[in-house]
Amino acid sequence: MARLFFSYSHRDEDLRNELETHLAALRRQGVIETWHDRRIVAGSDVHDEISEHLENADIILLLVSPYFIASDYCYDVEMERAMQRHNNGEAHVIPVILHPSDWHNLPFGRLLATPNDGKPVSKFPNQHDAFLEITKAIRRAIEKLSSPQERNVRGGSESSNARPSERSMLSMQETDVRSETRSGNLRIKRSFTDHEKDAYLDEAFEYIANYFEQSLAELKRRNPEIETRFKRIDANQFTAAIYAGGNAASSCRIWMGGRQTFGGIAYSVGEKGYSNGINESLSVDHDGYSLFLKPLGMFMRRTETQLTNEGGAEYFWSHFVEPLQR
Repeated sequence: MARLFFSYSHRDEDLRNELETHLAALRRQGVIETWHDRRIVAGSDVHDEISEHLENADIILLLVSPYFIASDYCYDVEMERAMQRHNNGEAHVIPVILHPSDWHNLPFGRLLATPNDGKPVSKFPNQHDAFLEITKAIRRAIEKLSSPQERNVRGGSESSNARPSERSMLSMQETDVRSETRSGNLRIKRSFTDHEKDAYLDEAFEYIANYFEQSLAELKRRNPEIETRFKRIDANQFTAAIYAGGNAASSCRIWMGGRQTFGGIAYSVGEKGYSNGINESLSVDHDGYSLFLKPLGMFMRRTETQLTNEGGAEYFWSHFVEPLQR
């Protein structure tokens, strides 16, 4: 069993949680054992705990984003040590690109990143596709590390002098039982700051904009009689339009109004929609455990009241494309 270590910024915790969910198949098959700093027990020395697991990790995931790069601890402590162990052949570092950032010239920029071609997770219309690519990349890396040739290169042998992570592979059944002997009911309620809510709205808006842009491109590719237009007006608003046979079929304007106005992210029918003429909006809310998007309900269709970024984007898109589906 390979030990996997998450190096990430807490600003990206939601995406880390999603990735860990997608890695459940590898965990259930006894392929990996995952660890991140949220597993630290109250009263423990945080630095010592992180250092111990980082030193024993076989696979180190660098969850790359602007927040990761800006974090002194992630960059100067975890990443630096991870690259030292990678260069010494003691561990395998995999950059996982969460958000667009200038990472190619950094120390890990020469490593093959995932998703494919280093496309950020946040750029995928359906983030499950991105996490599937990441999961497959991790599986391939573990299969390579588990090969006899790679173990010889890394100095591994099935002896009592093997590294702790290699000994864990020799006692897979015992380790697997130990890793499962804890409750899965570990969530506790918390409060969310205005800064966290605003940052969540910013990320959600960027996701929706990317979702519309890529969905329009795919709609046009699949339907030769369709023309589309996506226009980014500024950082806080964009318009979208669909033409069928050269005639306008649907258009909208989506913009950020902010947490303190009508709710957050607004939708207006038509590209010339104004702030006082919204047709729907998504506000940020929470249940004490996580943030989510909440629709105002003006579309008069049944939907979940707790939407992810993908759910919110699809909620807007479904209304936008509906005129062509009647």
